[in-house]
This record gives sequence, structure tokens and C-alpha cells, in this order.
Amino acid sequence: MRIKRLTVAGFGPYKNEQHVDFERFRDDGLFLITGKTGAGKSSILDAICYALYGSIPRYDNAQQKLRSDYCTPDDPTFVELVFSVNGTEYQVRRSPEFERPKARGVGTTLQKPTAVLSQRSEAGGADAGAGGSRTDDSDWVGVAARPVDVGHELDRVLGLTKDQFLQVILLAQNRFQEFLLSKNDDRQAVLRSLFGTRRFDHIETTLVERRKALAAELESAREKLEQQASQVRTLLDAAVGPATGDDAANATNATNALNTSAPTLSWFEAALAAIDEQLDAATLMAEEADAAFDAADATVRALVDIQRLQIRRDGAAATLGELDANRDGIEADRRALAAAHRAAVVWPHLVARQNAEAARDAALTEEEEAREAFEPFAAESSATPAELASPTESLAATIDELTRTIGTLDTVRADERRLPTLLQEVESLQRRVGDIQGELEEASARSVAVPAQIDDVAAELTEAQIAAAAQQAATEKINRLTVARDAARSAIALETQHREALTAETDASGEHSTAAALIHDLMRRRLAGHAAELAAELQPGEACSVCGSPAHPAPATAQAEPVTADDVERARSAADVRRGEMDAAHERVLHAATALAEARAAAAGKTVDELDAELIDARAALAEATTAARSVAALEARHEALRGELEGAAVHLTALRDEKETAAATLAEVEHTCADIRTRIARYRGAFESVAGRASWLQDALAAATSFAAALRSTQSARSAYASAAAALTEQLREQGFVTEDDVAVARRTSAEMAALDARITLHDQARSTALSILAEPEIVGLPAEPVELEGPTARLADARAARDAALRERSVVAERQGQLARIVAKVRDESAASAQLQEEYAQLHELASVVQGKDPNTKRMRLETYVLAAQLEEIVASANIRLRAMTSGRYALEHDDSVQYRNTQSGLGLTILDQHTGRARATNSLSGGETFLASLALALGLAEVVTNQAGGITLDTLFVDEGFGSLDSDTLEIAMGTLDSLRAGGRTIGLISHVDAMKEQIPAKLRIIVTDRGYSEIQAG
Repeated sequence: MRIKRLTVAGFGPYKNEQHVDFERFRDDGLFLITGKTGAGKSSILDAICYALYGSIPRYDNAQQKLRSDYCTPDDPTFVELVFSVNGTEYQVRRSPEFERPKARGVGTTLQKPTAVLSQRSEAGGADAGAGGSRTDDSDWVGVAARPVDVGHELDRVLGLTKDQFLQVILLAQNRFQEFLLSKNDDRQAVLRSLFGTRRFDHIETTLVERRKALAAELESAREKLEQQASQVRTLLDAAVGPATGDDAANATNATNALNTSAPTLSWFEAALAAIDEQLDAATLMAEEADAAFDAADATVRALVDIQRLQIRRDGAAATLGELDANRDGIEADRRALAAAHRAAVVWPHLVARQNAEAARDAALTEEEEAREAFEPFAAESSATPAELASPTESLAATIDELTRTIGTLDTVRADERRLPTLLQEVESLQRRVGDIQGELEEASARSVAVPAQIDDVAAELTEAQIAAAAQQAATEKINRLTVARDAARSAIALETQHREALTAETDASGEHSTAAALIHDLMRRRLAGHAAELAAELQPGEACSVCGSPAHPAPATAQAEPVTADDVERARSAADVRRGEMDAAHERVLHAATALAEARAAAAGKTVDELDAELIDARAALAEATTAARSVAALEARHEALRGELEGAAVHLTALRDEKETAAATLAEVEHTCADIRTRIARYRGAFESVAGRASWLQDALAAATSFAAALRSTQSARSAYASAAAALTEQLREQGFVTEDDVAVARRTSAEMAALDARITLHDQARSTALSILAEPEIVGLPAEPVELEGPTARLADARAARDAALRERSVVAERQGQLARIVAKVRDESAASAQLQEEYAQLHELASVVQGKDPNTKRMRLETYVLAAQLEEIVASANIRLRAMTSGRYALEHDDSVQYRNTQSGLGLTILDQHTGRARATNSLSGGETFLASLALALGLAEVVTNQAGGITLDTLFVDEGFGSLDSDTLEIAMGTLDSLRAGGRTIGLISHVDAMKEQIPAKLRIIVTDRGYSEIQAG
């Protein structure tokens, strides 16, 4: 993997866009990143780590604030990194989360983090390889465009986690010394993240959890077995029933033996055998009791049958005696029922004769009433008294004549009813003709006046249209004047702001000058007291860092209060703040001046009063044009209405003339019809006032004649029916043996009475026949005369039934408990086999889990994951010792310490340092500062080599080392530089971050980080 180019903007101390081309250091192989403390040297490595992993190591446990504090709201913030892996170039660009101005309105909004990963196309890669670097955007092909997708793709491409990257490529400040000096647990955490051995910890956890689960299962099986044993004891105690003698003693002894022994599979099988014996005994007792009950039951049943037959015989004899005593009454009922049947035949004829007589009398009465009603009308006709006495033929002729006359008057009566309506229609038509004539005169006058009105409205419309045309121009003028007036008002306020900004800029410039003078004074005083500051650091017997002499005969002394580097740095920081304030004040002056000039230009050089006066005139002109525009619509509508009215008037005149002619013709026709109807009425009404009066009298006469004729026919029919009914009644009396109608009435019975007589007779006959049949049955004829005795046999049957039921219940209870116990024993057999397997598995798993946890029988007390990591650590130590021996001239070598620690502390990942001068190993924290750096550097390089091999053999073409060189003396620094210089073999590029002067002299290729006067940093190559 090779880091090629880096671009940052708005990131950390870098406000403006900065470019770093690491390829320019490829020939040198070793370059130095230098600058003042806090300038932003480590921020370059932060940017590389952020581009690849979305976070930086210095903020792992804190909120990451990546956007530069020097950025203005519109400045961008991004990191863009170009790198190559196995010959393929990639470009990743990330932007962190930060506040940006809203696109609409005021204020800010949260800009979400973005990330884009691209891969150089094959054609672009070939061109870049032939002619150097290329930055044409068309060469790049998009791979992912969301932060989460970019992260997944980079994981696949890099093959290194962030922790691995920081250990093998980007050795961040102080991180590689931590690994050397850390404790067993801390070193394990680092190695776990680098080599991904958490799966072995998961294996250990899984084994322990499985062991606990098996222990819980075994304990659950034991508790379940005890519960099942308790159930069996309960069943055995309850199953010992009413057995007597040897059986009871044997059952009790078996139960006691089971209660005092521990439950095993054989124990459960013995319990099942004991209850099987109890079930056999209970079954035998139940069979014997059932046979005794069957014998007693058969005896009682035979005696009950005899008793039943005796009761039936005695009942039939008693019933027969009662029936013979009531024989005379039954015979009388037989005679009455026969007479009632004969009367029932005659009774309908008797009722028919009575009804016919009543109908005849009613018809005679109606005939007389109809005669009296018709006599007044007969006086007006030609009927004589003799005809009325026998009026059948004359009434028919009279009815025919009345009907014809009424029919003739129907049409005349209809015309008589219609005449008032026709007269009203004549009056209405006369009025309508007069109204139409008035409308004709009015419409003629209107058709003459409308043309003049149309001409007047057309002239007004033309004038209004001309005035309304100026409305748009007036509106535009008002808008222009309003904008100019607002600008004139703004110019007044901006003049004040401009004056205030000039004053603030003058004050800020003065404060900045004061701060710069203070820096100059402090630097002069520091240089003057530098010798005293060096003298203060001298220690008796130690070499001077200037002359190298261990003797210090005349150390310099301070003449005044010494000035420290922190004092100078604080003064510079204050000066930077003042410079920023001065620049900000200058920006405000420029902004105010620009805004003032724009406002004056927008106001066209006019004052607010002048623009207000012009606005008043423009608004008046707009009001006149608006009024004219509103009147245009009204006048257009009026003009169209008048034209429509003129056209409608001509049509209306024609319609009125046609309507008048039609109304006049209709009036003449209706008047003629009225005269004709009056003539016909006079001819047909006769002596009556109207035709309707005459027709009403004729209708009454016709009704009276019709009723009289119908009454005559009814009387004749009723007389004939009465004669027929009387003859039929006489014949039935003779046939049924009755002398008079009263005899029939006496013999007659109602249907209910006849049914009661018949039922009483039938019941008597059936009861007597049944009693005789019972007494003649063969099984009754030979019965003993004395009743049988049942009390003793019934008592013996009850005792046998109780004994049988008790035996059956006991057998059922024992059988139920035997079934429950059999199911329990079958389940225990299955569970015993499973528990044996569980016990064997638990024993094996318990020993295995203890071993991987570092417990007995693991004498090393080394856990599984630690054991795996210890093997990796041995490789790392072997690789590190190759460089450490070279850097220390063979004096020091790292050793892997897997000895058992005290107080049950986990072991396996310890490190010690072997000193060849003493031949003994000692703790790593006993090394001096320079020795610690060399050992840490060797360990970091060894770790990088092993991790690289573990990651699939990734070639590490770029390496960064951040700080640590300031603690080395010149000889040790030279050794460290030689070691780092050897890493350039094979085209590797090494970047060092330091401010040590000796390294600046030895390494010509540099990246300088400078701090500008405004406080933010910039990167310079050279």
C-alpha cells in the first residue's frame, strides 16, 4: 500500500486548500514533516486516517471536531486521499459533519457527513504509470458514494482495521511506546484488535455457557427424578387398599421398603412390580363380589315378577265388578245416543223451513215499502192503480223509457257544466287582447330609443380604454420608486455603520501594533536571558549540552525576570488574535463601504423626500388608471347588453303581433260555442230550472221503479222457497220416526254431548273386555292366592351390590395408579439413558472449559485466546529483536514472558528486556528514555511486519512515525536514523514527524508546516 497524494481544506488548523504530493519524496525515500509545536504536523496523519477510516486516533474517546475554527460559513471542509494497493489506484474524499448556512432564509443547518470512493480506470492508470501522476477527473470510476458503503469497500481493499493501520503504517504519537510498557490485559486488548482473535474468546465463553447449561440440565434431571419418586411413593401409599391377611402385610412391607431406599431405575421397577401385585388381588376380589351380586339379583327379579302378576290379577277383578254395577246407566246412554243421531238428520230441514219462513215475511215487507216509494213518480207517468197492483210488465216499460230519456240529457248536462268556464275564458281572452295591444305600443317606442343609447356607451368605452392603458406603466414606476426610497433609507443607516467600522478598524490596528511590540520585546529579553536559562538546567557532574564539560565553574545568572518559551508563545497567540480582530474589522469596513455604495446607486442619488413626492404623483396616476380599468368592464357589459336588447326588441314585436292575431281568433270561436250551448239548454230543460234538475228527477224515478221491480221478484222467490222447505221437513219427520217438531228438539244433542255419550259407552265396553282378557291369561290363572314376601331377598341384594361396587372401585383406583406408575417408570427409563449421556458429556466439557479458562489442570494459567496471541507475540518479538540488537549493538533483546503470575493473575503476554551485559532479564519500564524509544521502535516495526504477513502479505510502501526522537542523544539518534534509513529498501517511503534540529540537518526532503499571521496553518514543500 502506498500513500500518494493528500488534499485538505477547512480541516484542523488548515483553513485553505492544501496539497501534499508524497510521490515527490519517492526517490529520497525519507522525508521530514517539521514545524512549530501546534502548527499541525500530526494533523496530516489525522487527515490520512480520517480519509481511510472516517475517524482519527486522537479523538477515539471524545467527540470529533474536525472542521477548522478558522473557516467562514461558506468555506468547504474535506479530505481527499489518493493511494494505491497492489498496483490499483483509489481516491477517497470525505467531508465531516458541520454547520453550514441555510440555502433559504437565515441561520445554519447541519451538513451531513459525505464520502466518495473512486478507482482509477485501466486506461487512466496506464497513462499515469507512463507519464507520472494524472488528475483528470474522467480517469476515475465511482465505486461507492455513501459513508457506510465507502467504509465497507475500503475494508475490502485495505485488508487492515484502523488499529492495524495505526500499528503498521501510521505510528501515531506515543502509541507504539504504550504497547511496550503496557500490562498483560492492555497488551491483550491491542493484539486482539490487530489479529482478530476475539473468536477464541467466544469459543471460551461458549464452552463455559455450555458447561453451565449441562450442569443445569443434570440438576434439573435429578430434581425431576426426585419429584417422580415422590409421586411414586404417593401412589404406593394410596394403592394399599382393603386387602386383608397375607396380601395386606405383603403390600405394606413392599411400600415400607421403597420409602426407605434411594430412587434408582431398579427402585422404580420394584415399585411397579409391587403395585402390579396389588392390582391382581383387587381384580380377583372384584370378580368374586360380582358373581355373588348376580345370584342375589336373579332371586329378587323372580319374586318381583310374581308380585307384579298378582297385583295385575287383583286389579282386573276389581274393575270387572265396578263395570257390572253401572250396566243400567250405560244402556240408557245407548238409547239417548241413538235418538240424538236420528234428530241430527232431521234438524237441518227444520232450520231450513224456519229460515225460509222468515225470508218470505221480510220480502213481503220490502215489497210494500217499494210500492209506497214508487207511487209519487207513478202519478207523473201513465201507470194506473190496477197496473201498480200487478205492475211487472208496465214497470219494465217505464224503466226503459226513463233510461232512454236520461241518456239523451247526458251530453246537454256536460255542456251546461262547461258553460261558466267558457264564459270566463271569453273575459280572459278579451283582457289578453287589450294587454297585447299595450305591449306592442311600448315595444315599438323602445326599439326607437335603444340605438341612441348604444352610440353614447360606445363613446364612453373608448375614453375609458385609453385611460386604463396607463395602469401598467404607473405600477412599474411605483415599484421603481419604492425600491429607490428603501435604498435611500438604507444608505442613511449604512453611513453610520461605515463610520463605526472605520473607528473599530483603527482601534483594532492599534491593539495589533501593541501586541506585535510586546512579542518583539519578549524575544529580545529571552535572547538576553538564554544563557541563564541553560545554566539553570545544569546538574553537578552531568555534561553541559552546549560545551559538553561536566564542570560548571561560572554559570550565567539572570539579570531580570526570565522570559520563557510559553511567555513568547502566549504573546504570539495574543498577537494572532489581535491580527484576526484587525482583519475582521477591515472586512467589516469593506463590507459597509460596498453596501453604502450599492444603496446610493439604487437610490439614483435622490433623497427620501424627493422620492416620496414622486411616489405620491405615481400613486395618483395609478388610481386614475385603475378606476378607468374597472369602468371598462362595466361599459363593455352595458354596450353588449344594449345590442342584445335591440335585437330582442325586434323579435319581441314580431311575437306580440302573432300572439294578438291568435288571441282574437280564439275569442271569436269561444263566443260562438257559448251561444250554441245556451240554445240547446233552453230546449232540453223543460219546466225545470236547468237540465241538471230535470236529469236528477228522472234518476230518482228510475231508482224507485227499479227497487219496486226487484222487491216484486224477491217476494215471489221467497214464497217458492218456503213451500219447498216445508215439504222436505214433513218427509224427514216421517222417515226418522218423529211425530212433531218438538220431539226433534227434545231428542237433539250437541256434538260435544254426543261425543261424551259415545266415549262413556266405548270406555265401559273396552274396560270390561280388558278385565276379562287379563283374568283369562295362562300365567295369571295359576298364581297363588297369597302375596309373595320381598323384604329379606331385597336386603341381601343391597348388601351384595355394595360389596361388588366397593370391590370394583378399589380395582379401578389401583388400576389407575398402576397406569400412572407405569408411565412414570417408562419416562424414567428414557430419562435415565439421557442423563447418563449428559453426565459423560458434562465431565468432558467441564475439564475442557477449565483448560481454556486457564484453570486446573492448565498449569500455565493461560487462556485459549492468550495462548493464540502468545504465539503471535513470539513472532513479533523475534522480528523486533533483529532490529533491536542492531540498534543496541547486541546489548538488548526482547523476551516473551509466559511465566505464571501471582494471585491468580492471567499470564502469557508478558514482555521483558534481556540485558547481555548482566545476562539477566528485567522489566521494560526499567529502560531509559532513549532505550525505551529504540525498543518501542523495534517492537513497532516487528509488529508491523507480522501484521502485514497476517493481512495477506500487503506490501507497505509508505510508513509514518510521529515524534519520540527528542528523547535520544546524538549517538542513539544516529542509530535510529540508520534503522529507519534501512526501511527505504524496495522503494518504501518513510515520513518522520519531529522538530529536532539534528534531523532537520540530516534529512533534506521536508514538508514545512508554517502558521500564518491570521493563525491558520499552511503546508510548504522544500
